Amino acid sequence: MFKLWISIKKDIRILLRDKVGISLMFVMPIILVVVVTSIQNSTFQLVNKNKLPIVICNTDTGKAAKQFIESVDKIGMFAVMQTGKDKASTIANDMQDKDAMLGVVIPSDFSKSINTKAKNASDRAMAAFSGQADTAVTVTKPLLTLDALTLYYNPVLQESLRFSIQGAIQSALQIVQTRQTLRTLYYDSNEKELPKGLENEMLNSNTTINMLPTSKDGTRITPNASQHNVPAWTIFAMFFVIMSLGGSVVREKVSGSFIRLKTLPTNYLVGLLSKQITYLVVTLIQAAVIFSIGIWLFPVIGLPPLNLPSDLFALFLVTVVCGWCAVSYSICVGVFANTQEQSNGFGAISIVILACIGGLMVPSFAMQGLAKTLTNISPMHWCLEAYYTLFLENGRLIDILNNIGSLFIITVVIQIVTYLGLKRKNLI
Repeated sequence: MFKLWISIKKDIRILLRDKVGISLMFVMPIILVVVVTSIQNSTFQLVNKNKLPIVICNTDTGKAAKQFIESVDKIGMFAVMQTGKDKASTIANDMQDKDAMLGVVIPSDFSKSINTKAKNASDRAMAAFSGQADTAVTVTKPLLTLDALTLYYNPVLQESLRFSIQGAIQSALQIVQTRQTLRTLYYDSNEKELPKGLENEMLNSNTTINMLPTSKDGTRITPNASQHNVPAWTIFAMFFVIMSLGGSVVREKVSGSFIRLKTLPTNYLVGLLSKQITYLVVTLIQAAVIFSIGIWLFPVIGLPPLNLPSDLFALFLVTVVCGWCAVSYSICVGVFANTQEQSNGFGAISIVILACIGGLMVPSFAMQGLAKTLTNISPMHWCLEAYYTLFLENGRLIDILNNIGSLFIITVVIQIVTYLGLKRKNLI
C-alpha cells in the first residue's frame, strides 16, 4: 500500500508539470461544450421557434387561391410573403432578395380546377345518394387532378425538413379542396349556400394530437441542447487524457524507468495501477467541472441549464466506468507507441475516429451499414448511450446495465491487450 501511495504521488507531480496536457484535458473540452451547445441551441430555436420565410407568387385571381394562402399562413410554420403574379419566372430571384427559404407558384387555373373537381365530386356523391348508377356523370365527368403547385426550396434545407414542409403545404391544399367540396355538395343538396358556422364546425372537427415527451420514470421534461452536448463532450474530454497519460508512459519507457523498476523490490503493475487511479480521479474532476458549468454557468450566458438525472449513483457509476475505460485505452496506446509523437498523433486521431463512429459527432441512429456496425466497438458509443438514458430519458441504474456491461467488457479487453504488450516488450 505504501508503494502504491508513493507511486501515486509521483504521478501527480508529473501530471502537474504537464501544463499542456492539463489545458487539453480541461480548457479545450470546456470551450467545446460551451461553443457547440451555443450553436446547437441557436439551431433548435431557429427550427422550433422561428418561422420559415416563404414567397408565394399567385398567378390566379380566384377565391381558392386566396384561401390557400390564408391556410398556409394559419399553419404557423411559415412567414408568408407575396409577390406579383407576373413574377413566376423570377421566383428564385425574389426568394434571394427577400432571404426566403421557400417559394410557391400558384398556377393561373388553380381556382378553376378546384371548383371543377369539387363539382365532379359532388355530382358523383349525389348520384350515389340517389341510388342511381349515373353513367353519364361517370363517363363524361371523370375525377380531375389539379395542376401541380411548384414549390421551390433552398438547397441548404435538410431532407427531413423538406418532407415536413411538403406535408404542411399538402395539408393547406387539402383544406381548400375539402372546403370547396363541402360547399358544392351542400348547395347541390339544399340549393342554398353552406352556412359559415356549419362550414367551420365541419372543417374544425378534427381530433387534436397532443405531443408530450416521456421518459422511463413517467416524467415529461423536455430535453434541451445542454442535455445532449454536456454528456457527449464530457466523454470526449475523458478520452483526451491520452495526450498526457500516453505521453507519460512513453517517456518512462524511453528514459529507462521500466528497466530501473525491474531492479527494485516492486512490480511495475503497481505503477500502472497508480496511473489508473491518478488519471481516473482526473476524469472524475473533468466530469464534475463540465457538469458544474452546465448547471450554473449556462443559465448565466443564456443557455439552457443542465438538468441532472434523478439517479445520481447511476450517473457516478457510469462516469467511473467511462473514466476507467479512457484511462485504460490511454495506457494501452502508450505501451505500444515507441515515441511521444506516435502516442500523441495516434491518440488524437483515434479519439476523433472513435467519437465519430460512437455517435458524439454524428447521431448513431442516422448511421447505416458498416458505420452502424462499427458503433458497437466504440467505447464512446456505450458511454454516450448510458448518459443519454440517464439525462434524456431520466432512466435508472437498471436501465443502463447493458451499456455498463458492454463498456466493462471493452475495458477488460483493453487491459488484457496492455498486459500482453508489456510482456512482449519484456517490461514486466
